[in-house]
Amino acid sequence: MLRDWKVQVSVNREKVTPLTVQITQAVVDKIRSGLLRPGEALPGSRELAAKLGINRKTVIAAYDELISHGWLVVEGKRGTFVSPKLPDIEVEQRSRSMRKAGGTTGLPGPDYPVYGIERELPESAPQGTIEFTDGVPDTRVIEFNAISAAFRLALIESARGNQMGYADPRGFLALRRQIASMLRHERGLNADENTLCVVRGSQMGIFLAARILVRPGDVVAMETLTYPAARDAFRSCGATVVGIEQDEHGLIPASLEKLCRRHRIKAIYLTPHHQFPTTVTLTADRRLRLLTLAEQFGFVIVEDDYDHEFHFTGSPMLPMASIDRFGKVIYIGSLSKVLAPGLRIGYIVAPASIINRIAYEVTLIDRQGNTVTERAAAALMDNGELKRHIRRALKIYQARRDFLMQLVAERLGQIASFQPPDGGLALWLQLDSSIDMGRLERDAKQERLQYLAGERFHDKPGPIHAIRLGYGALNEQEMSQGILRLDRALTRQTNMKH
Repeated sequence: MLRDWKVQVSVNREKVTPLTVQITQAVVDKIRSGLLRPGEALPGSRELAAKLGINRKTVIAAYDELISHGWLVVEGKRGTFVSPKLPDIEVEQRSRSMRKAGGTTGLPGPDYPVYGIERELPESAPQGTIEFTDGVPDTRVIEFNAISAAFRLALIESARGNQMGYADPRGFLALRRQIASMLRHERGLNADENTLCVVRGSQMGIFLAARILVRPGDVVAMETLTYPAARDAFRSCGATVVGIEQDEHGLIPASLEKLCRRHRIKAIYLTPHHQFPTTVTLTADRRLRLLTLAEQFGFVIVEDDYDHEFHFTGSPMLPMASIDRFGKVIYIGSLSKVLAPGLRIGYIVAPASIINRIAYEVTLIDRQGNTVTERAAAALMDNGELKRHIRRALKIYQARRDFLMQLVAERLGQIASFQPPDGGLALWLQLDSSIDMGRLERDAKQERLQYLAGERFHDKPGPIHAIRLGYGALNEQEMSQGILRLDRALTRQTNMKH
């Protein structure tokens, strides 16, 4: 039988303990420690005897002993395996004690202090689950031939030019120039290759901004409903995060001003174009007021423009960074939403001195970078393929938005409402206050449906009667099935009330 890995068993000929006993004890120790798991294959007797340089009969005798005690089983010609019914009391006891200590079943829990924010990691959704994501694009709409050709050429050029080693931590020069040109002409930012740093997605950009802006004890302001990973990024750098009130038009400047009079605010984090998670666009008068407050109180605005390209109603509003006259805005954008999240291309725009600091931080966590991907992205921008893809994708996503809004209105209109988003790839669905949100999430899971519950975005625990439905990665059939399942989950509660 073909085994992926070799099981390591050793013996010591100088010991008085018989070799048969040594082999038996070694196998039992590996089972008890969890290094050999139920159902895993052991080496054949001939193979193990050759490896140890001993008589095969010795190995056979050891295996027979282990089989007689229930540690191993023989499955015909397939070979010898760890028994699925082995006496595993010690393994279970050890596993429980490790879990209590914060460790895993494979390694002991640490006896030293560690820092950072612990979060429960998401589990893979069962097969057949409809996932309303946080607003990721659909990789199925990508023009694969164009992208594969760009990557192939980038790989060849990088290898032939001996350019796959360490490079400029700000990113591939041609890509920086292409992004800067796009930002100047389409978003009004006075950017160039020296005021822009390429990063591995907008999340890395947020973390780097936090790294250079805050120290333990500094206060950072965010809307009460905001992007959780941004909140955690600033907290991981020592910041105390305070909440800014918001309404149907987004952040309320008067609330921020009150905070500024109570705390020395170091920075605020915003998603003004399509507020995360509520999708609303911050109005021009509020943007101007925020810039005035930034100058008055001396805080920095971290503007996360994560999906600028996907705006369906008129022209996209220009970023706050484009009207910043005081140098108070650090602008973060991404190409990942345009192409695919897995490509991991984001960027930060700031004064050159700030970019140099960010670039140094990059060398500490991502020294190698990704020259091939950056070179391919530059080529896609240079030959116009990226722009053509955006035009195609924009039509697809607008049609999906309209289809989802119609579905929700028809099936859930009695219990749910929403404000039609001007852009983005998600719908913020507000539910009747009578809905038990915890029960809904459990019922939705039984229906094989996943969505993002509103409470995930709030800075304080407690139910939020809203959910975020990211539709970008779903076609019409998948959306229809998803809303049908959500309707069934909601109906379980409404039926109980009648």
